[in-house]
Amino acid sequence: MVEKRDYYEILGVPRGATADEIRSAYRRLAKQYHPDVNKSADAEERFKEINEAYAVLSDPERRASYDRFGHAGLKGMDFDFDFGFADIFEEFFGFGMGGRSRRRTAPRRGADLRYDLTLEFEEAAFGVEKEIEFSRQEVCSSCKGSGAEPGTTPVRCRTCNGSGEVRQVRQTFLGSMVNVTTCPACGGRGETITSPCRTCNGRGLERKRVKKVIPIPAGVDEGTQIRLAGEGEPGVNGGPPGNIYVVIHVKPHRYFRRKNDDILLDLAINIAQATLGAEVMVPTLDGEERVTIPPGTQPGKVLKLRGKGIPHLNRNGRGDQMVIISVEIPRTLTPEQRKLLEQLAESLGTEVQVQERSFLDSLRDLFGSLAD
Repeated sequence: MVEKRDYYEILGVPRGATADEIRSAYRRLAKQYHPDVNKSADAEERFKEINEAYAVLSDPERRASYDRFGHAGLKGMDFDFDFGFADIFEEFFGFGMGGRSRRRTAPRRGADLRYDLTLEFEEAAFGVEKEIEFSRQEVCSSCKGSGAEPGTTPVRCRTCNGSGEVRQVRQTFLGSMVNVTTCPACGGRGETITSPCRTCNGRGLERKRVKKVIPIPAGVDEGTQIRLAGEGEPGVNGGPPGNIYVVIHVKPHRYFRRKNDDILLDLAINIAQATLGAEVMVPTLDGEERVTIPPGTQPGKVLKLRGKGIPHLNRNGRGDQMVIISVEIPRTLTPEQRKLLEQLAESLGTEVQVQERSFLDSLRDLFGSLAD
């Protein structure tokens, strides 16, 4: 198997070449090696090779994949190099090659729509059905898409004889070229309308408000997109409709914060609860849960409630709820509370302990300084 040449080498440009430099190199080489101009035995193969290189390097996505992975990075891409040759050539010279031209009346997919949907925290966690309302183009209810006033019919275009295209033969330095343009009289439809529909002004489409009830799966998060296939704008010339992408936004919760599929809850306890331990009730998505505070709990300790987090979006199970403990120091005391604390302070003594730094702390300092 013959190994493919480097695309940059084929066009004779550096890897950092700009889009204008790539385009300029392609135009020069395409003129030089076009088979109608260059009669050498390898002209046709060179011409195909040049077109293939340009088809990749002129497209930012394909070029980025090629720069990273080489020819292997182009495997599986929805692109046929032979398809692009006539279109690329037409881009520069304004005409097709030997009569080949992409029909402007070919079916085209409809445009996609976007809908932003805001959910409550619990709705995003457990899923919900929501009704959305949006506007899109639909087939005109009066003319049923023909564009003609009811009771009349479109007639075949006299300019293009119903083909939707006008062809002109031009003589160029490359030989005879066929220039194919959309018919100016009918706009490519092949028909003209003498009495346009008054509802849609001859377009065959009218904008309508549409309501849809859609299921929101459990576990969606801020920025999650849900695709509603075929619910976008209608296609052109019989093409398929586009899609709607529902973009999810989630309102902040009064207590909870989300980290992936886990829920974080900040819980403040008093010094007696931290010292002696306690049983307290904390909120969860499923209602209140009894949590045991161990004696001697320090600020920053995390208590894990397994399976009390967000349901996983694409698999079974749920995340966890993390209860992050903070110890609240009272700013004001009653005389009785002050007396009790003074007695406690007297029994504990006045000595303080300077904390020794751990081996891990030393390593963090060492590697942190090296990184600087």
